[in-house]
Amino acid sequence: MKTYVKMFKHLNTIAKHRHLVMKMCFKCSMYKQGLLHDLSKYSISELIPSIKYYQGDRSPLGYEKSIKGYSRAWLHHKGRNKHHWEYWTDRKEKDITIEVYPMPFEYMLESVIDRISASMTYKKDKYTDKEPYDFFINSLEYNTMNEKTVKEMEYLLKYLNDNGIQKALAYYKSLYKQYKKDKINPLMYLHQS
Repeated sequence: MKTYVKMFKHLNTIAKHRHLVMKMCFKCSMYKQGLLHDLSKYSISELIPSIKYYQGDRSPLGYEKSIKGYSRAWLHHKGRNKHHWEYWTDRKEKDITIEVYPMPFEYMLESVIDRISASMTYKKDKYTDKEPYDFFINSLEYNTMNEKTVKEMEYLLKYLNDNGIQKALAYYKSLYKQYKKDKINPLMYLHQS
């Protein structure tokens, strides 16, 4: 595929994805996050490699990682977007241990919406409300996401799987409004054993 074709197709993919995230975030009263979602994808650091590795049915940065073993564009992206669990990792002081922190509720919820939108964008007509949950569960074996974040995301994606997108977004909105009102994570009960 010619570079200019890849460029237009990739820009179209970004626009579709961002539009879906924005629409869903707005339905959940998350206006600022909807507007600002993934703007770093338009930066030169992310745009050039994304065009080069564009495939159309998956993330170009994932494809770049499969070829090179890493992606500078991904390192740039995850370091600027709080809705990625990788943003919430850090090396402990004077130690080689990497600490993975729980995501604050509003970014975890944006991440859930991001996953739904990515599934819709890449699966197109084959998308079902089961897809984001299945992808999440299948990815757990090769990530080191914080245990609390895993429980919350799994719960919210399972809710989507069981109830459909409209009920899920209404539920997410109620959780987000409760979070904004009370300033505490409305899913913290999931962590009580």
